[in-house]
Amino acid sequence: QVQLVESGGGSVQRGGSMRLSCTITGDGLDYYAIGWFRQAPGKGREVVLCITRQSEVTIYDDSVKGRFTISRNSATAYLQMDNLKPEGTAVYYCAARQPYLCSDGQSLYRFWGPGTQVAVAS
Repeated sequence: QVQLVESGGGSVQRGGSMRLSCTITGDGLDYYAIGWFRQAPGKGREVVLCITRQSEVTIYDDSVKGRFTISRNSATAYLQMDNLKPEGTAVYYCAARQPYLCSDGQSLYRFWGPGTQVAVAS
């Protein structure tokens, strides 16, 4: 059974940094494109970035350009978040899809982690 788990969430001050990790069990991460999504309080879940198997990155949320970086190795996908802003407060999710290409369609991601809370204080 394939499972994803996020880690690394918590609280940070405005302008701070945080790195989230996404690990997979039950299969190899290499078989999937990995997307990072977030759901802010009172809002729907939205796609932020995605990385393909070949480490090609697509940024779907322009507000994170220059501040968020996505990367991966064979076991873990990472979301490095720098210069965090209060509007970045959300539950962050990683998700995996096949084939290996990225997409902004949430229904196309087959496996999801439970999410990790990120709180950015002003």
